[in-house]
Amino acid sequence: NKSIFAFMSARVGSISDNKLGGWYAYRSSKAALNMMIKNLSIEVGRKNKNAILVGLHPGTVNSNLSKPFQSNVPEKKLFSPDESVNYLLKVLFNLRSEDTGKVFAWDGKEIQP
Repeated sequence: NKSIFAFMSARVGSISDNKLGGWYAYRSSKAALNMMIKNLSIEVGRKNKNAILVGLHPGTVNSNLSKPFQSNVPEKKLFSPDESVNYLLKVLFNLRSEDTGKVFAWDGKEIQP
């Protein structure tokens, strides 16, 4: 049986995907979280080969955090919290052991570091 540890990350924590700059503290904290996920996946994996540790990017969720830039979000890409959770559950159900240490977006695509 697999054990899944999922952490709420964000696409803005990807160094290679940063094309806009800004959000220094938020970006840095998510990048640090992504490194922690990678490190923990190695450490935990030594004792439990069935453990999968991943970061999840929920997409742009209709919340106070996203309100200031919602006008720039493409149509049908602003999710309610329930929609986002349902997408993330699908991602979790499809994880395999080789996915440990990675970060995935709401659509199941891997986000590069």
